Formats: sequence, C-alpha cells, structure tokens
Amino acid sequence: MPDLIGIVLWPLKWAVELVLVGWHTLFTALGMAPAAGITWVISIVGLVLVVRAALIPLFVRQIKSQRKMMEIAPELRKVQEKYRGKKDQLSREAMSRETMALYKKHGTTPVSSCLPLLVQMPIFFALFSVLNDVSRHANSGQGGVGLLTPELTREFYDARLFDVASMHVNLVTAWGQSDGQVTVAILLTLVVLMIASQFFTQLQIISKNLSPEAKTGQAYQMQKIMLYILPLAFIFSGVFFPLGVVIYWFVSNLWTMVQQFIVIREMPTPGSDAAKAREERLARKGKAIDASGKVVPIEKYEAEQQRLFEEAERARAAQPKRQQPVGKQRAKKQQQSTKGSGTAPRPTAKPGTDTPS
Repeated sequence: MPDLIGIVLWPLKWAVELVLVGWHTLFTALGMAPAAGITWVISIVGLVLVVRAALIPLFVRQIKSQRKMMEIAPELRKVQEKYRGKKDQLSREAMSRETMALYKKHGTTPVSSCLPLLVQMPIFFALFSVLNDVSRHANSGQGGVGLLTPELTREFYDARLFDVASMHVNLVTAWGQSDGQVTVAILLTLVVLMIASQFFTQLQIISKNLSPEAKTGQAYQMQKIMLYILPLAFIFSGVFFPLGVVIYWFVSNLWTMVQQFIVIREMPTPGSDAAKAREERLARKGKAIDASGKVVPIEKYEAEQQRLFEEAERARAAQPKRQQPVGKQRAKKQQQSTKGSGTAPRPTAKPGTDTPS
C-alpha cells in the first residue's frame, strides 16, 4: 500500500530540502564548517525567514479578516440574540444560515484568521519528516527526496549543536541515552521557550488589540480558549519533536511575536487599548490620525475636524424641517395667546376648501 502521507508531503519536502541546502551552501561558501551544528541551525533559521516572508500576504489578509470579524460582531450578536434559547433543529439551521450570510456579505470567515498557521502546518510536518528520515537515510547511505544528497544527509546526521545535541534527536530519544543529559536540558529549554513565545504572542493580541465590542463576541471566546489550548498541545507534542523542528518552531514564534508587536503598535484595531496608546503617542509628538487613517500634523487634523463639523451643520440645516402635529388643546392655547398679543390668527383651511388669499 503506498504511503499517502509521504506522497502528499513529497513536494513540500523537496521544497524544504531546496531551501535548507541552499542556505547551507551559502554559509559553507562563507567559510563555516559544513558538518558543524551551528551551520545547520542557521540554515534552519534561514528556512524560517523564507517561509515567513512568503506568508506575509496571508498575514495581511489575516489582519483584514480579523478587522472585518470585529466590524460584524454587533450584527452577529443580534443573530445570536434572535435565536437565544431556541434549541430546535430549524432554529439552529436558520441561525447558521444567517451567520454564514453575514460572513459571505462581508467577505470573511473565522477560519481566515488562522490561515498563516494552517498553511505553516504542512511545511512544519514536511520538515519533521525530513529530519525524522535523516537517521534512517544516513545509516543506509541514502539521501532525501531532493537536494539533500547522501553526503549532506550524513553531515546533517553527524552535526551537533554545541558539539552535543544532534539535529534529529528528540526528548524521548535523548532521555534514553546515557550521555543525553545536556541534550535533554537543551531540548527542554527550547520547548519551554517555544511554548512561552506562543502564549505571549496570543496574549498580546487579546489583551491589547481588541476593541471592547470584540471582547464580547464568539471569536473572542475562541481566542481565549486557543490561548491556553495551544501551549498545552505543544507540551505533549514537543517531546516528540526533533531538535531541528523545535528550533524552527521557536524561531517562527519569534518572527510572529515581532510581527504582531509592529502591527499592534503601528496598525492597531480601532477602539482597542493599543489604538488609544498610539493616539496618545502621536498627540505627544503633535500629530493625529485623519479620517483616511493617515498620520498628519495636529493642525491639519483640527482643520479637517472643523471642516467636517461645518459640513455636517450645513447638511443638517439644509434638511426640510418636519412640522410636528398640534393637538386641539395646544392649538386652542396658541390661538388664545395670539389673540392676547393683538395679532390676528392665521386662517386655517378646512378639508375640501381653498385657503383664502
């Protein structure tokens, strides 16, 4: 029976080997030792840079999707309130249809905010498979599926980080080795750092970059759950990750953390704590954000606000005034007041008669 997972991952493994060997060749040309652990570690870091740079368009799409999800949060709450307490099948289906119609209307879905992570997972598994095959291929004199030749595979197998930890070893394997204490310490440290960076990245999103309205929606509850579920998942799975995969994931988390910090600082969600902090920073510099979202001098911002206010006042004045209906008693009082002031009351036309000129 053919290995279906291997067939699916084959093109990704080929791409991973291409990038990995490309960086390794570059660093070797710069004078680094081909079989040194640090050479392969930096090559893995280079792989992270290539993958994450390629995912920047998806990250931009993720930000836009998150903004749209927050914009439609009030409408989603109305739908939820409409069917609150209704447990029958028809009501659940109607609620689902209305929710999906909202997503389609605004061009977003909850899954869109997870696209970078979903796209990274196959690459992550491809790297896991490449490193997992290193031991078997090196012992049998084989290479990878692409540019990872038998010679490079052997160099990768022999490479040691700090001359101790192999790139392909995991916590379970290292724990059973008689001289694996240092390798276990390195892996444990990196797994803890990987989990901590994942937690902090998610925490800074939900603590600083969400508007008050978004913190009451269903998407916010999902993010809070993911804040604690993802680190727990990595605790149990991290013990089986080879050292090279742990390094890849940790460096990728660092990229995400820096990327999120820049976005939250410079392009925060309107109404969030981060947006208020940015407005305060700009105000201290004598700047503000205009109606189009650009940073302008405070004088230009105030002039724009004055212009918008005047336009709103003119539009309000141009609207036809609606005459409120007058009751009989109030009309009688107005007539008596008019008589008392010596002003003749204006004749009122009766139905079916012409108004006297």
